[in-house]
Amino acid sequence: MSELFPWQQSMWQQLTANSQFAHAYLFYGHQGIGKRQFVECFAALLLCQKPQQKACGHCSSCRLLAAQTHPDFFHLAPEEEGKSIVIGQVRELVADIAQTAQQGGRQVVIVEPTEAMTLGASNALLKNLEEPSGSTVFLLVSDQISFLLPTIKSRCVLQKCTMPNNQQALDWLKSAKPDIQDNDLQAALALAGNSPLKALSLLELDVLAQYERVVEGVKKLFKQQVTASDLALAWAKIPQEWLINWFADWTQAILRFKLTQDMPLLETNSMFPVIKYLAEKTQLEPLIEVQNWLLDHRQKVLKRVPLRADLLFEGLLYRWLGLLARKN
Repeated sequence: MSELFPWQQSMWQQLTANSQFAHAYLFYGHQGIGKRQFVECFAALLLCQKPQQKACGHCSSCRLLAAQTHPDFFHLAPEEEGKSIVIGQVRELVADIAQTAQQGGRQVVIVEPTEAMTLGASNALLKNLEEPSGSTVFLLVSDQISFLLPTIKSRCVLQKCTMPNNQQALDWLKSAKPDIQDNDLQAALALAGNSPLKALSLLELDVLAQYERVVEGVKKLFKQQVTASDLALAWAKIPQEWLINWFADWTQAILRFKLTQDMPLLETNSMFPVIKYLAEKTQLEPLIEVQNWLLDHRQKVLKRVPLRADLLFEGLLYRWLGLLARKN
């Protein structure tokens, strides 16, 4: 059974203070902050036959849930990672929850990630959110709440999930990876936007090495030691989400530094010299144009729009090179 993280304790107390629960909740927030674990704890509480402040862990319902055989617990998710939740899956779920709860209590449905639902699947689920059965509670989980239909959001109690502060995130990451030096842990947290579970995943995938490889490639590009086409081909196997996020973060940092001369968190980052140089050498208007292009394509990547990686990265690199072509 999942456990709460230290930064979730206050949110848990607020959510469970009332014994009366809504029929649908939407838990949203940054990826990698423990939303799934929190929702699993909440599902266990809702299904428990003898709940206190948390699920008891000992009743027949808790034992069935721990064994992953609870007949009144349902998890709606893509059948394959990176795929969509389709209307057929929702229809199958609807047929299942139309039956009476076998344990005599609630039925609980976790939908994750909610933004993976197709339009047809969203509309099919919406009908059940509008007219839920008396014993069913929907727990929707989203990393990208802006992608959801307004009608889905309006039928749920919205619960923004707590972000840890940097010390909480670092302490947890140290406990998970005690053999890794603090500077590497901090670097992983910076890449993960201070989301500790995402930082852990990045460390396990050796993303820091990939990041440094990309930074070195950008430096060689501006020194004319490599072409944009060569780099785009070399990076073709790097996940599009990683690269588009890195460049979006860098472009935002350039804009911030250009406007405020403020970039204390980046001074130890290997990309800092490039960011500082571009901030000094480029105009504001083209920077904003590049950032808008990046944000538009990041949405496409997150929505799983099929894009050829080499063409995406080549287009991005030529736009970055174009920043120096339009000097102050």
